[in-house]
Amino acid sequence: MQTHKALAVLQIMTGVGIILFWIAFFTVGLAPANPPDGYFAFEHSFPLPDGVLCLCLIASGVMLLKGARSGRVLGLMGAGGLMFLGLLDFSFNIQNGMYAMGLSESLPNMLINGWCVGLGAVLALRLGRETA
Repeated sequence: MQTHKALAVLQIMTGVGIILFWIAFFTVGLAPANPPDGYFAFEHSFPLPDGVLCLCLIASGVMLLKGARSGRVLGLMGAGGLMFLGLLDFSFNIQNGMYAMGLSESLPNMLINGWCVGLGAVLALRLGRETA
């Protein structure tokens, strides 16, 4: 049960973090100085699915904190969404030289991509074991 509480908090924090990222992206601008072709078209396709992912993560986290089994199912959906998001970003970044733009540009991308894939995998393994 303690593991569920930690995972629930991480899900809520991640959902809120993604929301804050998009607020910052559209208000203060988080784009690289010289983005590759297609960067803005790629990024602008994410707010809607990321919003659904955030709702899923936050709802799952709240449900897990309350002990509701249905939080596990939403958590598994969020796990898949996080892994897809992280791997898609990684794929775009590697193909477009985003990791070669210098440490200040590439490190945040690497950390975000790693967090999404890592948390998604942990959620899938922990919650999936109990749901099967």
